[in-house]
Amino acid sequence: MLGKKGIFILLFLILISIICVLSFKYISLSNKIKQQQTKKIIKKEVKSNFKKDFDSNENIVFFGDSITYIYPIEEIYDNNKIIRSGVSGYTTTDLLDNIEEMLYQYNPTKVFLLIGTNDIMSDDSEKKQEETVENIKKIYREIRKNRPKAKIYIESIYPVNKELNEKMVRNRNNEAIKNINREIEKFCEKEKITYIDLFNELVDDNGNFDEKYTGDGLHPVDLGYAKITKLLLPYIYE
Repeated sequence: MLGKKGIFILLFLILISIICVLSFKYISLSNKIKQQQTKKIIKKEVKSNFKKDFDSNENIVFFGDSITYIYPIEEIYDNNKIIRSGVSGYTTTDLLDNIEEMLYQYNPTKVFLLIGTNDIMSDDSEKKQEETVENIKKIYREIRKNRPKAKIYIESIYPVNKELNEKMVRNRNNEAIKNINREIEKFCEKEKITYIDLFNELVDDNGNFDEKYTGDGLHPVDLGYAKITKLLLPYIYE
């Protein structure tokens, strides 16, 4: 027989269990609502650019860091031919070290490469900028060598806005980013690679990551991804 204390403990545990179940359901529902809202925002912004179907032979891979990792691809494209392969905190060196499992296994027909912002997270020196550029070139050459039929698109590094979140942005700055982008664009012109300049599409009048497109000064918000998607769609469908 349970005493009063035992009954109280049992009721308390039951209550905690109910709260946990309800919390889980609430979180699941909140996530579902957020996904629907994200999808609605992005589809509204890029609706006229969407086509009904992708080529059935396509394997499109977005390859990069956290900006790629949180790109809401499932909510945007409704298509399993587009793969998100990004890892938070990854640098150019990390992509080179993990390119087999992150990219080659998908046998991509198109690769959208976005990398470099984490390379200058703590060190924005001229030497580090040069290393970042050279590593992006190496990534391109590795992909070209191992997947010669894949179409490769190199995106500019996105801008930052230190005023929104200095702790998140850390040592990154737009001058260093522009220097890297400038060299990568030159490389792309020389090698006849498609370079996609998103930096200048995402900045405000002061040259910072426009706060309507980012919340923390580094990562895009839904409207930012809507803008990015609108600009990438012509390349996805070409």
